[in-house]
Amino acid sequence: MSDVTPAFVLVHGAWGGAWVWRRVLNPLRAAGHEVHAVTLTGDGERAHLRRPDISLQTHIDDVLGLIEAEELDRVIIVGHSYGGMVVTGAAAALQADRPGRVSGLVYVDAMVPLPGEGWGVGHPPEVAAARLAAAAENDNALPPPDPEVGFGLDAADAAWLRRRHVPHPFGMYRKPLDYDRTLLEALPKLFVDCPSPAYPTIDAMRHRVRETPGWQVVEIATGHFPMLSEPEALVRNLLAFAADM
Repeated sequence: MSDVTPAFVLVHGAWGGAWVWRRVLNPLRAAGHEVHAVTLTGDGERAHLRRPDISLQTHIDDVLGLIEAEELDRVIIVGHSYGGMVVTGAAAALQADRPGRVSGLVYVDAMVPLPGEGWGVGHPPEVAAARLAAAAENDNALPPPDPEVGFGLDAADAAWLRRRHVPHPFGMYRKPLDYDRTLLEALPKLFVDCPSPAYPTIDAMRHRVRETPGWQVVEIATGHFPMLSEPEALVRNLLAFAADM
C-alpha cells in the first residue's frame, strides 16, 4: 500500500457528461481524494464537437489527456456503462507506458470488454438493430433513451437526465477495442452491479465478472445510475476500494 492517496478519474456513459457525477464529487474529495470527471468529446458541454468520425480512441485520448494535464501518478479510473470501454483502453495504454500509474479500475454497471470486442458485445440482437437504425438516421449519433424507462429513477432525476442527455457519438459501436489483456490482469478491479432494475445491455457483463478470477463484485440495490439514485452507497464502495490501494 502506497502513502500517496490515489486520485479518482470518473468517466460517464453514453449521452452523459461530467455533470452526471455531481453528487459524488464532494464526498470523495472530503475523504481526501483528488477527483476529476471527464466529459467525452461530443457529449455534455462538448456536444458542439460532435462529428460522425468520433471513435473509441477519441474518448480514450480524452481520458489520457486529462490524466497527463493534471499530472496524476496514481489513479483509480471509474467508468459507467459505455464508459467501461473507455477506461479499459485508457488503463491499458497507461500500463503499457508506465506500469503502476493505474492503481485500480472500477466498472459501475459498465461494459467490460475483452480484447477484440466492441461496445455492442452482449447486446441483444433487437437492441443492436434498433441502435444501429437510430444512429443511421441521426448522423451517426445515438439519441438518448427515455430516462423514465429502465433506469429505476424517480421523476425528478429522470427529468434531470432528460434535460441534460444529448445524442452520443456512435462510431465505436461495432469497432473492437484491441489491447493487451495481460497489462490489466494484476490491477485491482471492482464491478458495481446495479440490478434493481437490471439494465439489459449490461447483463452479459454481470455474468462475465462473476466468472472471471481477479474481480471484486458489489451490488447496490438500485438501477443503472447509482450516482443519482444511491450516491452515498456508491461513494462508500469507491472509498472502500481505494482504502486497499
